[in-house]
Amino acid sequence: MFNLYGKKGLIVGVANNQSIAYGCAKSFELCGADLAVTYMNAKAEQYVRPLAEILGVSIIEQMDVEQPGEMEAVFKIIEEKWGRLDFILHSIAFAPKEDLHGRVIDSSRDGFLRSMDVSCHSFVRMARLAEPLMKDGGCMLTMSYMGADEVVNNYGIMGPVKAALQSVSRYLAAELGPRGIRVHAISPGPLKTRAASGIKAFDELMEQAISRSPLHKLVSIEDIGALSAFLCSDIAKTITGGTIHIDGGYNIIG
Repeated sequence: MFNLYGKKGLIVGVANNQSIAYGCAKSFELCGADLAVTYMNAKAEQYVRPLAEILGVSIIEQMDVEQPGEMEAVFKIIEEKWGRLDFILHSIAFAPKEDLHGRVIDSSRDGFLRSMDVSCHSFVRMARLAEPLMKDGGCMLTMSYMGADEVVNNYGIMGPVKAALQSVSRYLAAELGPRGIRVHAISPGPLKTRAASGIKAFDELMEQAISRSPLHKLVSIEDIGALSAFLCSDIAKTITGGTIHIDGGYNIIG
């Protein structure tokens, strides 16, 4: 794997042991990083805390990005305990069910704005708080999906929201590059997670990915974790601003 010894990282988005964020946390820990992990609320804590403790996570804190002050409180704890931060992983997304399952043209204003706030602007807010702690440079990662680049049935408003997230990652890369901070959007192929279970007919998307991708296989959370660890390592210190596909080559098939 890649050497992350001595590096400090914040992981946002662990929900259970099938989460992309958990796969990334495992890889970061395997590579020697010291981690902070957040959970959304008390209900989520019962699932997240045991996983974080297995990994020997140093900081485990509640953070609901919709609750004022919770994100700032987590970064304050990181600053007080570590004094710095080397990487962040943003792996959260949300859309109200009625907006997600309907046509984009029929989406509600409130639903669209809430989806954009939780799934996209929260990454901007995290980046703003992380910037002063990345004193020697760093890496910021967020998770996208192919629905940002093309129309995917039943993906609804999350397509435009993820497209905005990819654009945000490019702008952050340009703005933070002079400070040695790299920013990437990672675009995994379909895989079974709790978030994916909210998308209608998602099993069909996974079957298509297997049948049509050049490698004829789905990616795993461990695959995404390995890529994330590489991007956060010094080996990738001159790579920034990309949307990096990890989908068995599915994105190249028309």
